[in-house]
Amino acid sequence: MDFGNVIGYGSSAGRPTFWVGPLTSGEPNREIHIAFQAPDRAAVRAFFDAAVATGATVLHAPRVWPEYHPQYYGGFVRDPDGNNVEAVCHGPA
Repeated sequence: MDFGNVIGYGSSAGRPTFWVGPLTSGEPNREIHIAFQAPDRAAVRAFFDAAVATGATVLHAPRVWPEYHPQYYGGFVRDPDGNNVEAVCHGPA
């Protein structure tokens, strides 16, 4: 959904579940970490591959992160604004 300079992504009961809008406080931007839950590890890899193909900087290729929990599988990229964007799956391989 597009509401001018605010955009909603995802769908839950026909409504967006994640919204992005411009910085309006006048403060400088700072890096944020955004994590999207993926349904499976293949979706994490697909997110990562698509992001890298469009120019995102690789932070961490998809892998298991046992320091978070034994089934935590995530891939991380840096977006054009410098944010850390992750896709993560919490299920088994």
